[in-house]
Amino acid sequence: MKIPTTLKHKPVIVADHYENIDGRFAYNTDAKGLSLGLAQWNDRGKVDISAKVWRYTGEKWSRQSEELPLHRILDLAIFICSAQKHFREAYRFPDLYDPENPLLERVGLQGDAMTVSVCTDNEKIGEDIRLVRDALSKDDELLSERFAVLAKSLRELGY
Repeated sequence: MKIPTTLKHKPVIVADHYENIDGRFAYNTDAKGLSLGLAQWNDRGKVDISAKVWRYTGEKWSRQSEELPLHRILDLAIFICSAQKHFREAYRFPDLYDPENPLLERVGLQGDAMTVSVCTDNEKIGEDIRLVRDALSKDDELLSERFAVLAKSLRELGY
């Protein structure tokens, strides 16, 4: 299925048939494509680019399609890497984190920092952190493949 080009987001680079590789949802997902293009929120004289996950309900393109500025996508990738690093060593803590120091990492960005920490305000954090650890473990092969591809791409870009 081809991504539409007549809607407000204007695709420039596309990955059609994303449904074939959508992680554990592969071949059974409404996420049909990815695109990099002109953002739907562009105003006259101002051009932003965004990436979009295109979702199709079987009848029409979904309003639940997600469009994100590129920096937010990279921030999410950094955030996921930080969480993954934590869970690789979390077995050392009985609660899978240090309740006295729930801060996992501060990642410097734009003269400030993204603070990554365990959400101790979650009243079920003990149960939920185990569920997240188990889900990451279950999807380790899918995620590891993508981390390796991302690392290779970053090296090829000189990072």
